[in-house]
Amino acid sequence: MLTLPESLRDAFKEPLGPVTTDADELLAAAAETRGERAAPDAPIIAVGDVVTYHLREAGRVPDVALIDGKTERETVDAEIGSALAAADDRRLSVENPAASLSVELLEVLGEVLSDADPVIIEVTGEEDLAALPAILAAPDGASVVYGQPGEGMVRVAVTPESRAEARELFEALDGNVEAAYKALGRAPDGDR
Repeated sequence: MLTLPESLRDAFKEPLGPVTTDADELLAAAAETRGERAAPDAPIIAVGDVVTYHLREAGRVPDVALIDGKTERETVDAEIGSALAAADDRRLSVENPAASLSVELLEVLGEVLSDADPVIIEVTGEEDLAALPAILAAPDGASVVYGQPGEGMVRVAVTPESRAEARELFEALDGNVEAAYKALGRAPDGDR
């Protein structure tokens, strides 16, 4: 397991991409990224209940969604909770303590990125750090979307550059980074 050291908490508050409150604008940018990278099947990975809800409401079911029933450490409102509970996507459950990345979460995330059908990963604990391994494991042209507290949604276009930035943060976490890469099914340089 990897954990977020207290000394890095501020580094994780900076968004890794542009912030928007407009899901349609975000989806248009994601489509543009896929086109530029000649990756029409590149997935959209949503980290967080509110982000997942807004993408679904805008007509785009995320290929992979990680949800924990909370937003900013409070239970999501009933409308969001009900909408996500009603989604008929395949569901997998994982345990992942707050401010950490469990082996279980990393293994499941690495596996489902190649699924043809949408998958919801229900996290018992917290999914906040999952954007990092999602950026590392997703193919070029993919988009990883997560919530920026009090601001909106952050979309990270997966490119060699964004992967390098995520790798730097991932490798700064406390714990066995080599084992974490193995659980994710990736080598530190991005290869399988």
